Amino acid sequence: MADPPGCCSACATCLLCPYSCRWITAKKEKRKGLRTTKCDCSWFLFLFCVFLFTLVWLYFSIIILNDLHNFNEFIFKQRKLWLDWSQVLLIATAVLISYSSALLVLALFLQLCGQPLKLHWVHKILLILTALVVAAAFTGLGIKWAEEWKSAWISLQATGPFLHIGIVGGMTLLAWPLASFIYRTRSLRVFLLLVYCAAMIALYLAPLAITSPCLMEEHQLPPKPALIGHRGAPMLAPENTLMSLHKAVACEVQVFETDVMVSADGVPFLMHDDELTRTTNVQDVFPNETSLNSTAFNWTQLQQLDAGSWFLKRKPFPTVQSLSAEDRNETAEQRIPSLGQALEAIKQSNISIMFDLRPENHSDYQSFVNATLAVILQSGIPLQQVLWLPDGFRELVKQQAPGIQQVYGRKRLKNEKEPLLHVNLPYQDMSSEEIRQYRQDNISVNLYVVNQPWLFSVLWCSGVSSVTTNACQVLKEMEHPIWLLVSDPCLLHPAPQPCAPGTCGSLSTDVLLTKINSLMQE
Repeated sequence: MADPPGCCSACATCLLCPYSCRWITAKKEKRKGLRTTKCDCSWFLFLFCVFLFTLVWLYFSIIILNDLHNFNEFIFKQRKLWLDWSQVLLIATAVLISYSSALLVLALFLQLCGQPLKLHWVHKILLILTALVVAAAFTGLGIKWAEEWKSAWISLQATGPFLHIGIVGGMTLLAWPLASFIYRTRSLRVFLLLVYCAAMIALYLAPLAITSPCLMEEHQLPPKPALIGHRGAPMLAPENTLMSLHKAVACEVQVFETDVMVSADGVPFLMHDDELTRTTNVQDVFPNETSLNSTAFNWTQLQQLDAGSWFLKRKPFPTVQSLSAEDRNETAEQRIPSLGQALEAIKQSNISIMFDLRPENHSDYQSFVNATLAVILQSGIPLQQVLWLPDGFRELVKQQAPGIQQVYGRKRLKNEKEPLLHVNLPYQDMSSEEIRQYRQDNISVNLYVVNQPWLFSVLWCSGVSSVTTNACQVLKEMEHPIWLLVSDPCLLHPAPQPCAPGTCGSLSTDVLLTKINSLMQE
């Protein structure tokens, strides 16, 4: 008797060979199917985790855009290579999130149709590489740029409610394919169900922990923070130049923030970097002296340098591309200004100046302080328009020019002998509660560097006095925070005529409860 097709040779002597072989074959196929299902389940979970991991990195990428210009300067200082890393960051992140999103959507459709995932080995390798790349990015962020974790925490005060709504919606949409998957599998049914239920319970309890300084009535909103131009208006003109100062004045800033160095022959001038390579053409004019400190050049040498053309060549901000022909011509004519020239322009513009004196570790720093004070006193500028940041020899400055406003780069101490009136800190270093407390104590708080509207909105609602910004032209146009919980008189007291623009908004809690009670009574 011939073996049935597909029968094993070991069953040839069995009287029930046709039936036993079918049973054995079915059992093998069932085991193979279970192994395939477990493998598909594992890869589906891994794909889902990679997608979430990449999505979180996308959020971080958007948040750190506020500070990415500092990263560009850091890379140039280390490698002498200028590149707008924001474009590289966003493009790379967009590729990773698009790839993982496309695979996840395809996997969900396959699950809904009852088809196995069967990921190709190429996709498996790419998913593992995606996870490793994002993990390396987070690791590098934590090691070299740890303060951005604080930035992300602050951003949750702005995005927390919206992220919560989005996550709840996403988890709700995920319920149907997850239910279909749980119905067809046995191994992880209870585990997946418990994880999903726990996640939903956590999401519905999350609003209890979400706080934002912008959850307030409109009449409680503090005044709009004053704008301080970071090295002028660096998105519209080369930083630390007279053109940048004039552009900042056009942006209605109240203070021009800059950095001052003193030349080898004792002339204070505006410059941030220790070297001149980033913001001048020193490598063309003095090719053998490019590595020297800025203070090693005399004023005659400094005046030979072009301090504007680099702005058009390197394009430190995307706004450079939109400059008019007139602005481009003016940019190419910029030179390094002296502190005296800047003070003269400030007197005419009726704004204030705040500056740091660099480098702080110079062996002859006291002579820098004396030379700077001499220029200030000789300029005739009202001393209350000068905000002094340097900590070195501060007592000497108070004695020689008592009218200068002293600004401190630290928080107040418990046993402060002389109460602080002005503090200047990174925006990550002060919480909303501290800002409110300082405001109650009449201490002016300036935070830097604030470029994004969402961050400006959070600090505005917190009650900060002023912010230092690169984007004065953007923040100037903001008439209110991006979002604010305000009363809506239109809904509480219906009128035959539409409300005036700006008077209608979202209902506050008290107004909403009053409206609900009145409707229930009716």
